[in-house]
Amino acid sequence: MFTGIDEVDWAALRHAYGTAEDVPGLLRGLASPDAAEREVALDGMYGSVHHQGNVYDSTLACVPFLFALASRPEVPDRGAIVELLVSIGAESAGPRARAAVRAGAAAFVPLADDACPGVRRAAAGALVRFLDGPARVLALLRRRIAVERDEQVLLALIEALGLLVRRRPAQAAGAVALLAAQSGPPYAPTARLAALGQLGLGAPERLPGDLVPTAVRLLRERSERRAAGGDRVDTDTLVGRIRRLRPSDEEGSYLLRTLHRALDDRVADRIALLVGQLSSPDPMDRCNAVRMSAGLFRGWRADFTTPVELIGRQLGRGQDQLRDAAVSVLAELFGLAAPAADELHALVTVRPDLWVRTWERGRPSLSGPLKALARSGDPRAVPALSQLLARPVAPAGLGFEIAHLGPAAAPLAPALRRRLGRIDPDSPRAAELAAPLLAALTALKDPVAVPEVLRLLRGAPDGMGAREALVGQAVRALDALGTAARAAAPVLRGLLDTRHAAVAAGALWSAEGEADVVLPVLLRELTLGRSRGARTAAGQLGRLGPAARDALPALHRLAGSGRVGERTAAAEALWRIGGDPEPVLPVFRTAWSENPCTRGAIAGCLAAMGPAGAPLRDLLTAELATARRHTARPGGFGSHDIAQDERLLSDCRQALASQ
Repeated sequence: MFTGIDEVDWAALRHAYGTAEDVPGLLRGLASPDAAEREVALDGMYGSVHHQGNVYDSTLACVPFLFALASRPEVPDRGAIVELLVSIGAESAGPRARAAVRAGAAAFVPLADDACPGVRRAAAGALVRFLDGPARVLALLRRRIAVERDEQVLLALIEALGLLVRRRPAQAAGAVALLAAQSGPPYAPTARLAALGQLGLGAPERLPGDLVPTAVRLLRERSERRAAGGDRVDTDTLVGRIRRLRPSDEEGSYLLRTLHRALDDRVADRIALLVGQLSSPDPMDRCNAVRMSAGLFRGWRADFTTPVELIGRQLGRGQDQLRDAAVSVLAELFGLAAPAADELHALVTVRPDLWVRTWERGRPSLSGPLKALARSGDPRAVPALSQLLARPVAPAGLGFEIAHLGPAAAPLAPALRRRLGRIDPDSPRAAELAAPLLAALTALKDPVAVPEVLRLLRGAPDGMGAREALVGQAVRALDALGTAARAAAPVLRGLLDTRHAAVAAGALWSAEGEADVVLPVLLRELTLGRSRGARTAAGQLGRLGPAARDALPALHRLAGSGRVGERTAAAEALWRIGGDPEPVLPVFRTAWSENPCTRGAIAGCLAAMGPAGAPLRDLLTAELATARRHTARPGGFGSHDIAQDERLLSDCRQALASQ
């Protein structure tokens, strides 16, 4: 196994943490009869030699020895070694690594028939990824699948067939036929579900017309078989209670993810699949469905009333993991969580211990059920929020969630003001503590809050960082309070030569309405060349309307040459000041396609333009007809993405109605 290992100059090779002198010890550790030593060695291989999927010269030097280890039956845990080889040869690791593994790919052929199921499972995908000749690979998979009795290996073989279909579509007919056969009787439900998922990914035309009811039926049959086989026994024991509280089924979760990925934009089918899963008697099936629903809700637009109602019903089932998963999904839905509001309110009522999440370090935070109820806009959240505001230490960010309640949160205004009044503006944490309270009072437009906001503004020290942020927060709050903030005018004038000039000018305009004071300031900020400052100044100039006509030339220049955000803000200001759609609509049309993040502002302006915005009606109708959310993006998501997209849809409908 280790012939030649001492002839390699490992000291001259490198891995993630420097010299590779320790690599021979790791390789020998993989063959140790001691399980703990093997685990440490494998951890070292992934931790340094193949750190985070990277490939080093020492990684390449290990490949022949890893093949030798994988081929020796006396070596334990060889499946993990094969998986390591597959990872090293992944396309993302680069052509050299891939070539090194492909050079030894013939070794995977006997491993596909190995006595160890873990080795056979890992070898199945390796055949497709590294062995030349798709016909040969298909023959190997076909022969193995006909005799395989281990369910996990069978699933790996089915996944390998799907991978072959996607990688070699021109030679995929035989693999597709084999998958189609595996997707029907007399095969077991798990294998059939796996085959349906792979068909959906590579040959959707071969899916049955009754895919969703078939999948739901198979999922339930799978659950029944699992329960009958003793995998889940509901006993009145500690283990039984833990099992009920923490349902776990990684295989089922993977099968469901694959089906959803295969269905992709068939949103109605995906909703029907979720409804079937959420109606299952098996808590593990329901928990998997709740988790899968998050991706559907984030990525697509549809009527989700039924699945949201069913997710709400999971809150009272007595299973902690299921409840927590449901709450996590509902908290991202904001107004779309309304069909589950009754269940959220019931949970908040009977479980006050779930209102707050505590941490080992830092302030407590608002927990999921109450957050979801408040974000849905349900006024029944107010009593619980009132109790939290009365505590000596309120949850961090509480005011941000209160803001979603709008006028319904008016009874909370006195408590919000009292908490704001206890903040020391000279404290390093002043901005952190004030921001959520100011957000709530701003949403409420509470004029009684002016003295406390002004106190913070006057007391905020000069300088940068978190303390400086307090000034911006306080000024924005005063801006929202309009003429009620007239008493703050002298302080706002004192900010017109600071980095807060644009927002201070806007607040001063709201308080006093004197264009001759704020217009020169905004013109200066518009032309200073700072992107964010110019964008803010353009927005404030638009609020002045015709009183800002002197800014039209500078706004025209910005609308024609700035970044997309600046161009959009400048074009909106042009309309609000001059009322001429001709220079505005081309900028909007370009920005709409160039950056989806501008669409909310554009749709809002088009609603204000009324018939003048009709030439862009096609953009609005196309947006409303698009099933994909404009916030959807590969590889990430934001907690407010759904709310932002729903707001855009509302603005588009309003704009169309105004035309």
